[in-house]
Amino acid sequence: MKLGMFMMPFHSLDRSYREMYDMDTQAAIHADACGFEELWVGEHYTAKVEPISNTLQFMSSLIPVTKNMKLCPGVLNLPQHNPVRVAADVAMFDNMSGGRFIMGIGPGGLGSDLEIFDTMPKDRNAMMIECAEMVQQIWQSNQAPFHLKGEYWNHDLQKAVHPDLGIGIIPKPLQDPFPAFCISAMSPHSGTAALAGTKGWNLISANFNAPWVIRSHWDVHSKAIEAEGRTADPSTWRVCRSILVTDTMEQANAFLADRNNSISHYYDYMVTLLRRTGRGRIQALLPTESSEEDDVSLQTCLDSMVIAGTPDVVAEKISAFRDEVGPFGTLLMAFHEWDDEALWRRSYELLAEKVLPAVNA
Repeated sequence: MKLGMFMMPFHSLDRSYREMYDMDTQAAIHADACGFEELWVGEHYTAKVEPISNTLQFMSSLIPVTKNMKLCPGVLNLPQHNPVRVAADVAMFDNMSGGRFIMGIGPGGLGSDLEIFDTMPKDRNAMMIECAEMVQQIWQSNQAPFHLKGEYWNHDLQKAVHPDLGIGIIPKPLQDPFPAFCISAMSPHSGTAALAGTKGWNLISANFNAPWVIRSHWDVHSKAIEAEGRTADPSTWRVCRSILVTDTMEQANAFLADRNNSISHYYDYMVTLLRRTGRGRIQALLPTESSEEDDVSLQTCLDSMVIAGTPDVVAEKISAFRDEVGPFGTLLMAFHEWDDEALWRRSYELLAEKVLPAVNA
């Protein structure tokens, strides 16, 4: 099992944007120094609590200050992006980072983003697929003439082309033929997870899912892969979890007992947001398959979605969790705001140095 980090990121409203970006940067640098192999960073345009609007722009600042981690958008919400722009920007990033890149994509899910980009009433899955396929077409040819015709985007480059001057060439990624695609899932028996299997994309399961939901992701994903005549490889599956590792149980218990801590704040936000958005989205937080929506609470989320304790305790819990949901290949530690910087820095260190080797042993 490999180790990475998923950074929504989620912050308190009383922090300035500069404070948020600085904390996210320091967390990424420290995770890289601890040996984390991947960093996934989310993007939203209309949420101060999730303040990164341009994932590639933020991650480009991490290229010179990290050494090992792959830097991955978690995710590029493709219905909000022009495919030509995506193809060129991602290719540029892949080259700048030396190929330390995985292509995280999604249809978008934050209501305020969907409203401002007018994608709420549209078929965002279809838009995502069309955009992703156009990006791949651009990379496969990467020079004019271009004729890309779809339901949502149309792009032609036929006339203003000067091959001898290099005019009409769109950047191509460093990775050949192009970076791996990956998509996140959150709903029980997710259609997105099945789509990923059909399309040959890798899968990430969210940290705000109980084990039964995560198990259902791999079930539908692997069945979709096998229906295409391919063999499902769980090493490509990433699962995100809220994890706190402390030197003593007293430290972990004291942190979680204070309901103002950053983990509780995060799950309280998720419960509140998903209840307000309706359309059954709270089902992602159901603690068991037989639970009702009214059963969801902050406490049920903490009980079913948080792993905390000393290295030995956390290693046992992660091993049991992996036995329950399936043999995922990469564990993504969810970023939570550094309300106690020393505690969180130590948690990263213990997870990488003590917990991961114990689980793998």
